[in-house]
Amino acid sequence: MLYPKILDVEPLDNYKIKLRYETGEIKIFNVLPYISGKWYKELHNNDYFKSVHLISNGYGIEWGNGQDIAPHELYDLSINL
Repeated sequence: MLYPKILDVEPLDNYKIKLRYETGEIKIFNVLPYISGKWYKELHNNDYFKSVHLISNGYGIEWGNGQDIAPHELYDLSINL
């Protein structure tokens, strides 16, 4: 299934991110459960966490060293605002 494009990602406090989708939906995703592993450990650094950005095609997000979260997880596991 192709998920809607993300138009904007905004880092929030407490390891959450706000996602605005092309459908008009705004969702909050909790990143905290992901940052316990080695691959995501850099996300504990608040400045690094806040550097999250869209992948160029708008179907995902990532951080500078390649950490990312699958589009289906972002969409399906987020809370609608």
